[in-house]
Amino acid sequence: MSRPSLPDQRSDAEPPDLPGFRTWRGVYLFVFGWFVLVVLLLAAFTRIFS
Repeated sequence: MSRPSLPDQRSDAEPPDLPGFRTWRGVYLFVFGWFVLVVLLLAAFTRIFS
């Protein structure tokens, strides 16, 4: 039996199709940063308006 051929490049090696981001790591860090900001703002607004 022959082994299946491996692709030449990994799928995560291709750059994202988003303006302003050259790597997927940058996209992930941006999304994680926004998530942290939203959680902090929700906590702050809960404290301010309660």
